[in-house]
Amino acid sequence: MSLAWKRALALLAVLAAGCAGPATAPAPEARAALAPSGKLRVGLYPGSPTSYIPAAGGGEAKGVGYEVGREMAARLGVPFEPTVFPANAQLLDAVKAGQVDVLLTNATEERRRFIDFSATLIELEKGYLVPAGSPIADAAAVDRDGVRVGVSKGSSSERELAGVLHHAKLVPAPSLEEAGRMLSQGKIDAFGTNKAILFEMSDNLAGSRVLPGVWGHESFALGVPKGRDAGHAWLQSFVRTARAEGVVSRAAQRAGLRGTTADAVK
Repeated sequence: MSLAWKRALALLAVLAAGCAGPATAPAPEARAALAPSGKLRVGLYPGSPTSYIPAAGGGEAKGVGYEVGREMAARLGVPFEPTVFPANAQLLDAVKAGQVDVLLTNATEERRRFIDFSATLIELEKGYLVPAGSPIADAAAVDRDGVRVGVSKGSSSERELAGVLHHAKLVPAPSLEEAGRMLSQGKIDAFGTNKAILFEMSDNLAGSRVLPGVWGHESFALGVPKGRDAGHAWLQSFVRTARAEGVVSRAAQRAGLRGTTADAVK
């Protein structure tokens, strides 16, 4: 084979690779299924690097859900519409009501009843945050009589901790912001959720500590409401490409994501 032919074949291989995957336009039926309003409504809630951290001090908004959702909209060829709710519970209600097209969330069995999920993007440890001066040394020491453990109302952590804790009392909090106030005001002794959120909260609570130890894990994936089957193949292809191209890992790094498992960002 001549050198000219080898160069031509190499060029064709590069061009073919560049056109593969969801970087190409999706089929019209896939676009219509995933963004039926003509724009991609990406469901988010503030305070978690896995979801959305609002812009501050002239910077840009961050969050894995925010950035991956924006990239998904770009590759679908539709406008990106971030749709922010006060807390994860309200976001999940919005998914049920058809007000959201996609979200990044913990792929629990309960949520699979009304959400179809992609492959896992992020794996996180679950733990506890305690306020300054707390005598609690580690996660194993939390489950004691008289200990009040805050948890996000309606979250998967609330349901899971109900089975993990046998002596401590669960105290639901309506939002992460309120949970931080409850800790600082001594209304709760610890707050339990994934460590990505806990480290973010700790940055704003002087002297607070994320305890060593783990009481559970979370597997985050992109989810779409049930009934959008025509978009499933494209969604899975997008996730594979986003992981391979570093879209997920770069978003996690910009958001300062912490508390991940050893092989956390897929």
